[in-house]
Amino acid sequence: MLSFWSEIPRSLSSQVHLVFPLLLALWIAWGDLKTHRIPNYLTLGTALAGLAYGFICQGWTGLADGFMGMLLGFGLLIVPYLMGGMGAGDVKALAALGAWLGPRLTFYLFLYMGIAGGIIALAVLWHKGLLRSKLRQGWVLLVNLILCRPGGTVLDATPSGKIEGIPYGVAMALGMVVLVGIKG
Repeated sequence: MLSFWSEIPRSLSSQVHLVFPLLLALWIAWGDLKTHRIPNYLTLGTALAGLAYGFICQGWTGLADGFMGMLLGFGLLIVPYLMGGMGAGDVKALAALGAWLGPRLTFYLFLYMGIAGGIIALAVLWHKGLLRSKLRQGWVLLVNLILCRPGGTVLDATPSGKIEGIPYGVAMALGMVVLVGIKG
């Protein structure tokens, strides 16, 4: 156990470029948990700092990498936002972290935070006693998509009330923790 803790400084020193985005992701998660909002000053500041860091460390290549990561982060979450699945702050936060990470690591963060978000959503549904009904509702929707044809009978899959959304900044921070752990 002691060797685990002694390895952390060495791991972080080799991944110093991930320390600041990790700290910013934790700040985003804290704010999202507290207020269910991710403030614009935090996402804008994160994005500008990431672009500046990329430019200072790698010149125009680093700046271009930051812009590509920012565009990818925005592009990956804009459709779920437009479908009502998450807030605009979540989209801006992934774009801002993408400015630090570049496109490749932004995509990995997207995958890790998706897994974390799914686990958090299942835990919240279970805690509220809604997991079984939501799984049944999802099953009915799937059966309707597969088996129903135009003019066919449709099973009732009306939502059983809207539940409060999860603070997705937490899933983003957990994804960032995983990213640092895997890349470290």
